[in-house]
Parts: sequence; C-alpha cells; structure tokens
Amino acid sequence: MYYNLGLKFEKIAADNPEAICLKYLDEHHFTYRELDNRSNQLAKWMLTQGVQKGDVIGILNNKSFMGFSLMLACLKTGIIYTNLDPFSPLSRLVKITDRCSPVLIFSDFAKDQLADEIVQAFDEKMRWLNEEAVMNGVGKEDTHLPVETEAICGTDAAYIMFTSGSTGFPKGAVMTHANILSFLQWSISITKPEAGDVFTNVNPIYFDNSVFDFYTSIFSGVALAPLTHEVTKSPRDLVNAVDKLACTIWFSVPSLLVYLLTTRMLNKERMKHFRLFVFGGEGFPKPKLKELYDLYGHRARLLNVYGPTECTCICSEYFIGPKDFEDMTHLAPLGKMTKNFFYQIVDADMNPTHKGELLLGGPNVGSGYYNDLDRTAAAFIQNPLQSNYRDIMYRTGDLVERDDKGLLHFKGRADNQIKHMGYRIELEEIESAINTISGVKEAAVIYKKQAAGLGQIVGFVASDLPLEGKELVSKLRSIVPDYMVPKKIEVRTELPKNQNGKIDRNSLKG
Repeated sequence: MYYNLGLKFEKIAADNPEAICLKYLDEHHFTYRELDNRSNQLAKWMLTQGVQKGDVIGILNNKSFMGFSLMLACLKTGIIYTNLDPFSPLSRLVKITDRCSPVLIFSDFAKDQLADEIVQAFDEKMRWLNEEAVMNGVGKEDTHLPVETEAICGTDAAYIMFTSGSTGFPKGAVMTHANILSFLQWSISITKPEAGDVFTNVNPIYFDNSVFDFYTSIFSGVALAPLTHEVTKSPRDLVNAVDKLACTIWFSVPSLLVYLLTTRMLNKERMKHFRLFVFGGEGFPKPKLKELYDLYGHRARLLNVYGPTECTCICSEYFIGPKDFEDMTHLAPLGKMTKNFFYQIVDADMNPTHKGELLLGGPNVGSGYYNDLDRTAAAFIQNPLQSNYRDIMYRTGDLVERDDKGLLHFKGRADNQIKHMGYRIELEEIESAINTISGVKEAAVIYKKQAAGLGQIVGFVASDLPLEGKELVSKLRSIVPDYMVPKKIEVRTELPKNQNGKIDRNSLKG
C-alpha cells in the first residue's frame, strides 16, 4: 500500500535499481539505486540538522543530482520543500520566505554562482548541498529508508509552489502526497512510459510545469533529462541537447515551442526521437501549432493540457488532430476533464451554466495557500451545488464554455490575472511593485494582445516628476522577476478614470 510518495519511490527504485533515472548532458548519468541511496542519506542528514516532519525547507535548485535527491529526501521524511528561483529579486525571495518560514535553505549552486545579497540574506539558514557536507553528516553506508517514512499519510504536505498574488505577495499553493499520487495515475496512464523513454525537464524547477516532468518520469522508472537555464535560453543548444539525450516526451509552455519554430531550429531531422509533445499554460497560436503538427504529427502525438497550480497543475486533456486546423482563428479546446476530476461552470451568482467561471473538485485539489487562510477561504470554496456535506472546490477564475460535444473552451479571465510566457501573473502584483518606486503617484498595468495569440505587458504611471519609462523598467527588475517586467512603461501626468473614479484600464488598452 503506497499511501505516500516516499514508499512509492522506494518500490520504483527496488524494481529498477540499475535503470538510468537522471540523464545529464555531460554524460554523467545516475541510476535509481544511486538516487534512492543519496536521498536516504540526505534525509538522515537533514534530521541531524534539526529539520523535522512538517517543517519547510527552501531549495535554490539547479537541477543537480543532489537537488533532486533532496526533494525525494523531503518526501521520505514528511519535510515540505519549496523550490526557489535564485534569479528572482531578493525582495521577492524575502516575501516568499517570510510567508513559509523555511527552517533551512539549501543550495546546489556553488556559492559564487549566487548573488552576494542572497547569500548574505540567508547566511544563517544556508546549507550547501555538496557530497562532503552530506558524508560528514551521515556516512556512506547509511542508505536505508528513514523510519519516518512510515508515519507520512496522504494528507501531509509534499511541496509548496509559489505563484503571483494580486496583493503584491506571492501565494504558496500547498500540494499533498495524495494530490500527487492521484495526479500520477493520470500522467502515467496518458504518457505510458516504457523502457528507453526520456522525459525532458526544460521547465524551471520552481515552475509548476516541472511537476509533470519530475514526478511522471521518476515515479514510473524511466529517465529525466534536466536542462539548465543556460541551455534552454539558446534555441540551438536546446535542440542539440534533446537530440543528444534522445528525449522522447516533451512538456513546455507553447511559447517555448513557438520560439523554436520562429528561430527555424525545428525540422523533420531534429527532435526525431519524440513520440509525444505535451504543452500547456497558455494558448498555442493556431498557425504555429499547425507548423508543429506538420513537422511531427505523422510520428508523434500532440497533447494540449490545462490546469491551475492549486489542482496539481493539470486537469484537462485534448489530443490535436487534422480537424483542429479546419478553423485557424480559434485556439484548440482545453478538452475534457481528466479522470478523477469533477467540475462546475457557474455564473456570477454561482448558478450552473454552460459559459462562466470554472470550479474544480476532486482529489487533485490542493490544501490551500500556506500561512494565508483568508486567500484560501476565498479560492477554495464549498461546492455551490452541494449543501449536504463538505465538498471543497477551487475557483479557477478562468472563464470557459462547454460545447455540444462536452469540450471546454477557454474564454478569458474573471479578474486581472494573465498567462505570459506560461507564467501565471497577477497584474496587481506588478502595479504594487511599481507603486513602491519613488515619484510614482499611481500605476496601472495592462496586457496587450498581439498577432498569433501572443501579448506583452505594458505599464502606465502618473507622476508629477520627470520620470523616465526606461529608468522605471530598470528599477522594477530589482523588485519582480524578469517575466513580470513590462515591455515598456509610459509616464503621464494623470491616468484616465472611469465614472467611478477608478483607473480606466480599457481606455489604456487603446
């Protein structure tokens, strides 16, 4: 009975001890036996450091063998991990760590690879993930499963995934062992991993798409190919890497595939090992989707998926086929709910309808936001159509329409949240950050749609001072991550108002 992820992985490792689990570009690969042993050593090392079940640790994770081993060590001890973006501004990292209060912060980056301000800010809590530190703590022979694993139940938290928040503070979605075990039933059934398969890990490890990469591969006994930011930012290096590693299953946001198509790095001789392309997190422009289908549709399946971080990342599926290109003006459907989910579409008064806000229910719905009960209560609500017992559903804020075939289609948002480069961004968080800059009287941020379904973030500022837009953009980079920085910021003396005296964002969209 595998009621937690630690026990589940132990079985996978026992069944596949010599199979490659982590496949690196430098050809230094690792087996399941090595990953299992090292995660056990790290688990016991953390316990010697005073970390206990239910504690939170932060990981500045560079996708190393040690980094993945530490994630598994947490799953085996009931310690909750959160992967942190080391390239995010320190001020945002501090907001995240203030929210989840990690007892320790681990890094598999060398000290000189991190910004000095990060090292100094977390100096007292920082532990460096290197073999010497671990071996000094527990010894090479101590590779048995920690006894704590038996005490972990399905409702215990596994990880916290932070996303953008409308109040200016990131939200930490808490996902449990049971959530992920349920997710795995779907992801393994849909990808059907077999010997020789290699999953890509092009997604940043702090980004929710990486949940699919890591868990589906490592918990099915096949290989994962972790690719660093340095590789993924170069189209040529990325395509060369996945070819060299003979990757067979891809998952990313559509914009990364669009980038590879636009830079003409894809052709029928490249990425020739792939049998499945999975993409999600934003709309895939139809002309570019057809390019991808024309290149690989004869030998690989293309799967469009959708789902929020709070519901273990994926809740719907749709395989692309020739009929999807009879209409080139609309995005592909979100498809149908994956098994073991249920949903409601409701209007503003919570009455059922065929077009409205999507509510999600089922065992993949997470436990809420860490240390944030107010926002949890607002987003994780009682099923409006069930009054006889407690039945929690997640309010996605996504507007969808169900067609006569039962397929769901994305129709927009009920708020100011956007998907940009695959990241879920609350425009209010960017506005809040701009308003902290000296001289700014008020700020507004909009998302301008462009051709081919893409878009850009644009900021507007009212000020009585001679501020420069470029200077504001530069200052903002020290407050929010690069993917949240507007393409430009326009400075005005006043921002337009509607009849209620609020900023008229519609008129700013022009």
